[in-house]
Amino acid sequence: MRKAFVQLHIAVFLAGFTAVLGRLIELNEGLLVWWRMLITVAVLAALMFYRKQLHRIALPDLLKIAGVGAIIAAHWVAFYGSVKYANISVALVCFSSTGFFTAIFEPLILRKKIVPAELMLGIMAIAGIYIIFDFHPQFKMGIVFGILAAMGSAIFPIFNKQLLIRFSPRTLTLYELGSGWVVLSALLPFYLHYFPAIYYRPTFADWGWLLILAILCTVVSFDLQLNALRKISAFTANLTYNLEPVYGILLAFVFFRENKMFHQEFYIGLALIMLAIVLQMWRVIKNRG
Repeated sequence: MRKAFVQLHIAVFLAGFTAVLGRLIELNEGLLVWWRMLITVAVLAALMFYRKQLHRIALPDLLKIAGVGAIIAAHWVAFYGSVKYANISVALVCFSSTGFFTAIFEPLILRKKIVPAELMLGIMAIAGIYIIFDFHPQFKMGIVFGILAAMGSAIFPIFNKQLLIRFSPRTLTLYELGSGWVVLSALLPFYLHYFPAIYYRPTFADWGWLLILAILCTVVSFDLQLNALRKISAFTANLTYNLEPVYGILLAFVFFRENKMFHQEFYIGLALIMLAIVLQMWRVIKNRG
């Protein structure tokens, strides 16, 4: 059990580290995601071929999976856009508003009743983002991208819940990222027209960070999470993943000294968001008990 907890926390830490890599990789966010998805799909497909885990999927199912893959691609582009147009801390703070959008989108998509408590906690997180936005207007574009990323993060797990009933997590990941890469390839020229890149080919340093991002922070992190879930409940895993923004912000403070960029209003907004996360964790634990 201890090994499973260690694996899970390493996976969460690696997830938080992706924002740092987004800052280190100098490629435009659209190109960054294009290369990340391509490398990840290539490595994952080779791994699954070696383990004889590759399976064909019927066209109607593939089209549904492709829709989710497109949402994932858009979510990643928006997230790394937030990192680049603002910074890591702002991007992760905005990412914490995922709970608010989940409280809205899940009932609408699955035709369930809205849970008032979840909606109020989500509004608390949005209030924290508003405080940061109001006192740090220079991060306007990054905050817009960050909120779009949070919306994407809230939507694609809702659809994945239905797909995971029929497909294994690894198969679903491969086809989602593969189809997402195809969709992104088609739309990337239009995106680059409005958000032009300084250069289009990864530098030597970019290649190193891209390989770490795709292999270590995507494929390896995914495997660690799957191994941990054999011993730990999905409930515990979901609660642990609430630490992802915390790890990412701490890493941003250590590596890039981002704490020196903010006034006290940033920490007030961050405290509101963290309080919303803690209250939601407490609420879920209480309801399970």
